[in-house]
Amino acid sequence: MTQCLKWPVPALLVWGGAWLIYLNVSGLLPALWAMALACAVSVACSAMGRTNARRWALALGFPVSLWLSGAATLPSWAWLIPLALALLIYPVHAWHDAPIFPTPLNALRTLPQAAPLPDNALVLDAGCGAGDGLRALRRAYPQARMCGIEFSWPLRFVAALRCPWARIWHGDIWQADWSSYDLVYVFQRPETMPHAVAKACEHLKPGAWLVSLEFEATELTPTAVVQASADRPVWLYQAPFKAAALQPAPVKTAARPRQSAPSR
Repeated sequence: MTQCLKWPVPALLVWGGAWLIYLNVSGLLPALWAMALACAVSVACSAMGRTNARRWALALGFPVSLWLSGAATLPSWAWLIPLALALLIYPVHAWHDAPIFPTPLNALRTLPQAAPLPDNALVLDAGCGAGDGLRALRRAYPQARMCGIEFSWPLRFVAALRCPWARIWHGDIWQADWSSYDLVYVFQRPETMPHAVAKACEHLKPGAWLVSLEFEATELTPTAVVQASADRPVWLYQAPFKAAALQPAPVKTAARPRQSAPSR
């Protein structure tokens, strides 16, 4: 929903919906429980935000407005509830893995030109988040079978709602078996790409593809590079992988000793 509307309309809808829930249930439940329920809805909707800043705005807009309005008298510790809910969606375990920014819908549209797949090929989005990568992969490979794995339970639930045609489950991408897939898509960080490379080298069968949005696997020679946009490359590596050529270290020349001027 939030990707189809111009910002800040999605924020206004989420905040307004949270307030509507709070006002309707506050007469039936204690204020603390009413706040927790409204915060849970706004934090869950934050998974649909397109950027990190917008996700936090969606998640925290309602509790901040509630606090500023003074509409509820709550103990000070109650304001930790939105933070706890945000940590549920974005667990600390996954902070060092994929960036929060979602895959743009058309970012992978040119993949089939460089990495053609047969019908019914098995494609994995390793760390699928709220399903943006799966949707982009399906646009590129409509005949493939899509799978996703996500460590966050709420994000996994959102992805399943947005991508009912994909098989999505909760799990750790580093513990999962990648050996049956024809293509594995990752959107990691530079510091975790070596882990993805090691996993792909160990698991992927000959002919299978490792695809990385934006961040290069510097240990490998890319089979192809396509552009998601003007400044966002998509790196493709096909097994069996070729190690990147090592650049020769520059040769340091010894400085010549200075000759002293002849004495007169």
